[in-house]
Amino acid sequence: MLYDPLYIEFIYYFNIERDYFECHEVLEELWLKEGRSLLYQGLLQVAVGLYHHRNDNLGGAFKLFTGAIEKLESYPSDALGIDLEKLRQESNVYRDGLTLAIADANPTHYPFYDLNIVVIDPSLKEAIDLLVDNPPHKH
Repeated sequence: MLYDPLYIEFIYYFNIERDYFECHEVLEELWLKEGRSLLYQGLLQVAVGLYHHRNDNLGGAFKLFTGAIEKLESYPSDALGIDLEKLRQESNVYRDGLTLAIADANPTHYPFYDLNIVVIDPSLKEAIDLLVDNPPHKH
């Protein structure tokens, strides 16, 4: 399968650079270009949810994870060459942890951690690996 270069960059920034702001920049461009797909929007919301949690905005992170889970639930588990089922499960765990931290009004009860998007398509993994050797320019 051929993947849009912006999608490849999104996975690179998500898994390699951990730059969730840049994830938003590149995938939003693709989301707008491709007609506002709910799948891309859900992936965007996971990235922006992590961005908000990293910056101690637990309420914003919770809202984005909730939206992401709703948007991603109707897609096949292997959509876009990734293990979407695993990402959905991890997003649910993340949202549940945020719920507890918000209820306690204490962000240290659920410290930030990164998620990984598991790439299952070898051609997508190869394309991402090429970016490791030749990183893209930020948008």
